[in-house]
Amino acid sequence: MAVNSRRPMVAGNWKMNGGLALVTQMQDAFKQNRFENVDVLICPPFTLLAGFSSNDVGLGAQTISEHPGGAHTGEISAVMLRDVGCGHVIVGHSERRTDQHESNTLVAAKVNAALSSGLTAILCVGEPLAVREAGKVFDHVAEQLDAVIGHCGSDVLNNLVIAYEPIWAIGTGNTASPEQAQEVHAFIRSHLAKVDAMAATKIRILYGGSVNATNAAQIFAQTDVDGGLIGGASLKVTDFLAICQAAN
Repeated sequence: MAVNSRRPMVAGNWKMNGGLALVTQMQDAFKQNRFENVDVLICPPFTLLAGFSSNDVGLGAQTISEHPGGAHTGEISAVMLRDVGCGHVIVGHSERRTDQHESNTLVAAKVNAALSSGLTAILCVGEPLAVREAGKVFDHVAEQLDAVIGHCGSDVLNNLVIAYEPIWAIGTGNTASPEQAQEVHAFIRSHLAKVDAMAATKIRILYGGSVNATNAAQIFAQTDVDGGLIGGASLKVTDFLAICQAAN
């Protein structure tokens, strides 16, 4: 892990996977394996949130409603998430931006809903292959960041985690090189510094593009990479432990 004042984070995004058996396996694993220098977070499906009973890992949700409550069938509010022990919530994951057509405006509203209720939002930003090939990566990511800052105000940077996910490297087996990840992470930090230089220095920026037990150490060694948002590898106890160790 690169040497800086930011404490690394490894967040496992189970997506629409897992069951109670995996919850038990993961809890047992983290009772036996402690990581003193990294914040470990698991974001399982809603149905499994209440199954986590230990304090050995943090708990996060995969999305949130922009509404505080009411007649919104199938949605879940920030208060509900806090009630089952969540401290974090992923917002704006590329799969939701694509599958559920979540716009930058909606993502910003969801970040605001999370922060207003005391949850830490993990804001996902990143580009599809077409944007990268067009040389518009920085413009695309800046637009996603600016939508949230414009809606929530500059103070949002003090209560936010950023996750950069090159969409072309999610679930494809392709991984951005450590240098490619660092380039975008450095841009994100420099872009945020235009709003609040101190907050930009402190904010954690995770990498979320097919991180696994083999490549984690090299990716996490980059100066502006503060850990990872882990997909498929977070479903394998041994692999997830290895990734946490790489960040530790």
